[in-house]
Amino acid sequence: MKIKVVSASATRAEQVAQLIRETGGALDISTVTGTVKTLPPFINGSRPSLLVVDGADAGELEAIGVLAHVHPELETIVISAEQSPAFLLRAMQMGVREVLPPALNATALQAAVRRVAHKRAPAPAAAQGEVLAFMACKGGSGASFIAANIAHILSTQGERKVALIDLDLQFGNALLLLSDQRAVNDVAEVARSIGRLDADLLRASMVHVSGNLSVLAAPEDLSQALEVKAAHVEAIIKQARQVFDYVVLDVGRSMDTVSLKALDLATHVFPVLQLSLPQIRDARRLRALFRSLEYAPEKIHWIVNRHQKGGEIDLEAMEQTLDVKGLTTIPNHFKGVNASVNQGIPIDRLAPGNPVARALADLAKKVAPLQGGAKKDGWLASMFHNA
Repeated sequence: MKIKVVSASATRAEQVAQLIRETGGALDISTVTGTVKTLPPFINGSRPSLLVVDGADAGELEAIGVLAHVHPELETIVISAEQSPAFLLRAMQMGVREVLPPALNATALQAAVRRVAHKRAPAPAAAQGEVLAFMACKGGSGASFIAANIAHILSTQGERKVALIDLDLQFGNALLLLSDQRAVNDVAEVARSIGRLDADLLRASMVHVSGNLSVLAAPEDLSQALEVKAAHVEAIIKQARQVFDYVVLDVGRSMDTVSLKALDLATHVFPVLQLSLPQIRDARRLRALFRSLEYAPEKIHWIVNRHQKGGEIDLEAMEQTLDVKGLTTIPNHFKGVNASVNQGIPIDRLAPGNPVARALADLAKKVAPLQGGAKKDGWLASMFHNA
């Protein structure tokens, strides 16, 4: 890992560099005498992975922010006498990873360098969770409820780590369906810190509903939703796949670059509809979109929610309309679902014998069948082979 140390004092820069060398490992360390504003030529020429700035003040944080914008892959550690909450917050906003006090502490400095090195180490190839995207064919179809409850059920089976990411950015409420906890951070906050996104930052930004289930909430402020771009969503999902066994996405209904990126990255997509003509019409539009995007048929798995036998539109007609077989149905039980939603308690906890809870549990078992407590490959091949 290439490291560049910058300080107004050449002696001080060398002292810092020597302490870092004692960290051990393959480190290529060089020093620069000067200020942050003199760095761009050096950064552009040597492309270090880590920048250690000694003696930075509030004025230099802005220059660090410019570097972080131009070189998002660059990690920065600051050594400064300024330790006020306002300074630390501004440093974080400018992309600084850590701020250390001016008295050189070998243990603290070396630990900070090791954390950066650990972040930059490639994740094991096997650490790739499955991504399950649930989306509504029309507002009110119940996709968010199904996504949240499937995530909860998956987290109760075996030792699986499950993430629920609310990508219904403008009107998402997935967290409310599972917990009364308030989100300190959300998708928009993570997007603003995307240059330093790692497993620790992702976990710290999520609400931990249980030991195995974490939720990344949608923004509370509607204007912040506009700041989230497709590239941000891609980075968040890819990081989540390295941390969790299953990543459940509540995509919402809007078709834009953000939702399309989520669908592209999904292992499997679950469009949710009810048997009404407006929803069927929108489902046909979605089917045409999926085909235009060249999604494999086995990637798409239609769910009919609030299904009642003997309705005006039967399942066979729905299958013919969508040209699919093997529709999954969730029965209609308004009272039980309404109680779950209003209390913010997963339906399998509130009423495990409820027909909706049983149907969702069956779906979760098919989505991720237990095999010695681990995932089973090819889980949907038999369930949806004609989907």
